[in-house]
Amino acid sequence: MLSLDLSNKNALVAGSTQGIGLASAQALASLGASCTLIARNEKALQDAITTLNTNQGQKHQYLVADYSDVEQVRKVVADFLANNKIHILINNSGGPAAGPANSATTDAFLAAFNQHLICNHIVSGLVLPAMKEAQYGRIINIISTSVKIPLKGLGVSNTIRGAVASWAKTMANELGIFGITVNNVLPGATATGRLTSIIENKAAKTGAEKDEVTQEMLSEIPAGRFGLPEEIASMVAFLASPAAAYVNGTSIPVDGGRTGSI
Repeated sequence: MLSLDLSNKNALVAGSTQGIGLASAQALASLGASCTLIARNEKALQDAITTLNTNQGQKHQYLVADYSDVEQVRKVVADFLANNKIHILINNSGGPAAGPANSATTDAFLAAFNQHLICNHIVSGLVLPAMKEAQYGRIINIISTSVKIPLKGLGVSNTIRGAVASWAKTMANELGIFGITVNNVLPGATATGRLTSIIENKAAKTGAEKDEVTQEMLSEIPAGRFGLPEEIASMVAFLASPAAAYVNGTSIPVDGGRTGSI
């Protein structure tokens, strides 16, 4: 049986000061990985580092970069990799603002494309040489169940998330020969700040009470509840491990059964 052990593995985790990103870093560290967190808020990064397991001698670090600034992300990560190697990359960034696609501006689409697909591609390209050398690499993209079925009111997000999923499948086909897998984790409604924002936005637009919006969302989930960031992180940790070596090019919903497709 292949191992879940991530000792002597280094992970770079984006958007990792809260929510699913932080939970993913915590899960990877609990399996022995040394984690480098990357986000835009240095104080939040410093706080997040203190929550990571160090029982196996893991050395955790952080990088300050804003994914809305492509060139800053490129420079910060490239400088870091001059003296460090990464085996596991978690691509994760906050979702675009809610709203219909038909009224979204071209600037909104371009900004989301840069923040999600272009930054993912840049960082992936930077970590690939060391992954190829090690014959071990895991690129895991935190996306959305909208790549299976578009979600109402998330026009820009639906569009860009689909592009990221297609990019990831293409990369998986190209990189599998090097012992590198590329997979997507598709969180459903998860108890994070993003979910709170979506509920508040919908309530404001429809005039409904937040509790009413919440109950409507819960009625669509067979599990009858919202997910926890730790539950999404468990799938991330498995995909990052040696045990998942033959899982490649997939998009896996972790959504309590909400997604209506097979």
